[in-house]
Amino acid sequence: MTTSQETNADLGGLLVRAATQFPEHGVRYRSAEQPLDFTLRTYPQLLAESLRLLSSLRKAGVRQDRVVALLLERPEDFVPAFWACLLGGFTVCPLVPTRNDPQRWAAQLSHVDTLFEGPLVVTDRRTREELPAVEGLAVATFEDLVTAAADTDPGTVEVTAAGPDDVALLVLTSGSTGAAKAVRLTHGNLLASMAAKAETQSLTSADVTLNWISYDHVAALLEAHLLPLSVGAVQLQASPESVLADPLHFLELIDAHGVTMTFTPNFLLGLINKALDQLSSPLPLDLSRLRHIVSGGEANPVATGTGFLDRLAPYGLRRGALWPAFGMTETCAGSIYNREFPDADLGAEFAAVGRPVGGLRIRVAAEGGDTPLAEGETGEVQLTGPMITGGYWNNKEATEDAFTADGWFRTGDLGRLAGGRLTLVGRSKDSIIVNGVNYYSHDLESVLHDLEGVEKSYVAAFPTRPQGGDTEQLAVAFAVTPDVAGDEAALHRLLIAIRNSVVLHWGFRPALLLPLPKDAFPKTSLGKIPRSLMRRRLESGDYAAHVAAVEELVTRQLGGYVAPEGAVEETLAELYGDLFESEPSTISATASFFDLGGTSLDILRLKSLIAQRFPGADLPVLAILTAPSIRELAARVEAGRSGEPAPYDPIVPLQTSGDGTPLFCVHPGVGEVLVFVNLAKYFVHERPFYALRARGFNPGEKPFESFDEMARTYADAIRAKQPHGPYAIAGYSFGAAVAFEVAKLLEAEGERVDFLGSFNLPPHIKYRMDELDFVETAVNLAMFLDLITQQQAKTLPAELRPLGKREQLGHLLDIAPPDRLAELDLDLERFTAWADLADGLTGLGRTYHPSGSVAAMSVFYAVPLRGTKQDWLNNELKRWADFTREAPRYLDVPGEHYTLMGPRHVAVFQSILRAELDRALSGN
Repeated sequence: MTTSQETNADLGGLLVRAATQFPEHGVRYRSAEQPLDFTLRTYPQLLAESLRLLSSLRKAGVRQDRVVALLLERPEDFVPAFWACLLGGFTVCPLVPTRNDPQRWAAQLSHVDTLFEGPLVVTDRRTREELPAVEGLAVATFEDLVTAAADTDPGTVEVTAAGPDDVALLVLTSGSTGAAKAVRLTHGNLLASMAAKAETQSLTSADVTLNWISYDHVAALLEAHLLPLSVGAVQLQASPESVLADPLHFLELIDAHGVTMTFTPNFLLGLINKALDQLSSPLPLDLSRLRHIVSGGEANPVATGTGFLDRLAPYGLRRGALWPAFGMTETCAGSIYNREFPDADLGAEFAAVGRPVGGLRIRVAAEGGDTPLAEGETGEVQLTGPMITGGYWNNKEATEDAFTADGWFRTGDLGRLAGGRLTLVGRSKDSIIVNGVNYYSHDLESVLHDLEGVEKSYVAAFPTRPQGGDTEQLAVAFAVTPDVAGDEAALHRLLIAIRNSVVLHWGFRPALLLPLPKDAFPKTSLGKIPRSLMRRRLESGDYAAHVAAVEELVTRQLGGYVAPEGAVEETLAELYGDLFESEPSTISATASFFDLGGTSLDILRLKSLIAQRFPGADLPVLAILTAPSIRELAARVEAGRSGEPAPYDPIVPLQTSGDGTPLFCVHPGVGEVLVFVNLAKYFVHERPFYALRARGFNPGEKPFESFDEMARTYADAIRAKQPHGPYAIAGYSFGAAVAFEVAKLLEAEGERVDFLGSFNLPPHIKYRMDELDFVETAVNLAMFLDLITQQQAKTLPAELRPLGKREQLGHLLDIAPPDRLAELDLDLERFTAWADLADGLTGLGRTYHPSGSVAAMSVFYAVPLRGTKQDWLNNELKRWADFTREAPRYLDVPGEHYTLMGPRHVAVFQSILRAELDRALSGN
């Protein structure tokens, strides 16, 4: 290695110094098995791994004038790749995937490719397979880079020195828009920032820091990784899922590892306050070693902060441990700290953000100008100093707009200075800060404008903060088209569509959806909506009648309000209220978790809350999925506490609203019904959507012993839910054969089955079942659960067959994404039981021979597991004609067998399915 690094003239020198001077320190990564156990990767190990990756990047053609974009979600992958770039003098840019919106993801990648003039995108193999097609995009996988350098001696890899003005890091200002700006942060910016932060925070190599936020957040990368590394401290890296699912886990980690410094947005403090208030007894915690918590990214209500400090004082947390802070990507994250909280802020609603780090200067000027205002006056906050960006990559106009004529950076925030302390009082830019992340109003509005039923140019997305709230929330006001205005069901469908669009686009639910008449939208002479004025009107109560009308409409559309009965239901209503930020008294005991807008992360939080409030009733995620209402879940809780197994019910209500003929969908060969969750959302207020799950998932449930028993059980369950036809039934893959047998039973009992659907399965399945041994079945299960990719599924069976059963299943979990395992609450014991159940269903399929006939069938066909789509249709699927009295209908759908209902294709698939249902059930 060159020796120039050891002078810390550039960032690469920080890692060299840490590895040399603090060889026993490093990054602790969370163990998948034990929540408090972590595996240490020392700084020398990190340096060696990074140097080997650097050699691979060079072999891949990366030179100093090329940007490397890192699309790596696992910290264990991201961190060495990040340092490989810095050690090589490359410019690095973190990216985030947008899996639920391939079109937007493609636009983002195309923009990045153009903006950075042909960067190399480094991602993992799993994500590589999911990338949307972008012409000319250069991609390398992390695994291939590691393999290519496996035999490289890191001591032979030359490090390239970078100058202080060389750009080290590019950070996109908004991952949700295709035209995101890229903030330039040089080696000089970042070194100046780290030195100033370390001095302000008194950080040394003796410290232990904690981070739980993903590295696409600039504060996590700089405040929680680069900063502790710059002083040689030990850093602990937890997963976002583990903390958000159980906020008290944050405190447990601090205690278990002797954490002295950490960072978190304010919203987590509020979640911790709520969780502490719900405890029946104190936790065994010692927080006396925690010197300070930096809280930035959003406003800090004084009541939340003081409440946090008061609640944790008995655990040894000192009164001055919480530091509200301010920083932006353009300021290398945290740059202003309030070390006088809470005593200097008592009586205020929001805490000041404090005083600047060394080298940073603040002034408050009239908006758009550069003349400083008098102390105490409110104006635009402007900054200058060595940690301030020089501007935006390849964007001269944005760079010029960001600085005053005399070179001070314009933050876009409004504030005032008093005694050298800065207090923020608002924003001059239209944006929303939710859970510490900045979102831009116009970005979401452009998406919502295109929804059918929304009047164009009458949409406003703006922040609101309920009284006593811990974080800002999103309010969306919109006007509806005339055809929606007079139709309550159509309006509710539009509310659902807007909510789902926000979740898909920004990843969280809006707190308030507000349909308003056009004349309720104030507009400037240029036709712009002043969002700040709408916020003031909302918070002053001007829209109270509209808010109440929406609440009443939603309650009616969800089947009316049914009050919780008994202590368990009332407690669950409180938990649902916490999750959905609603008054518990407004949540009906019979409303579905999914109808209320529940997400996978909400399920994890609900599971954790249930375990806390109902000791002994630790329900698996599947139990929550199959009992989504308060009433159904209360029965599961009671059964769990009593030790009595819940009675088996094949019916899983994924969507219960609407007065159309219900649709019953039978599980694929792995027995699970999660594959239908995304599809079911499209049937809101149209028809109920029920999935049928196999028997054997829960303790005490005996798997089916024959194909006939399975079909008979499902037919009886369907009749119990819907006593008489006409019926609508479908089956996915293996489930199509089961649905066919169920339809035969119902017709034999004199009932009509007006719709019978096969989702890509022919009538003869025995030959396929004969091909599936236990390993193939387990691999298919892992693929259905998104634990592995399709490409992995093709090669894994041969690799796993020489191993024992436990090793086979353990390997599938080892290579699965940790966040997906956490989302499903899946461990080796549960996965083994699931694989055994799927293997049993495969065995039943080997005995199946189709016979008899049904009235009609609609066959939805996609690309098969092997062979061409046309051959699959002609030679296999068209054999359904032998078992129907009318000629089957064949409907071409996009995607492959395992992806036809996945995020990329479900929107098209549902439209084809819903149209075919309407046709069949109308008798046309």
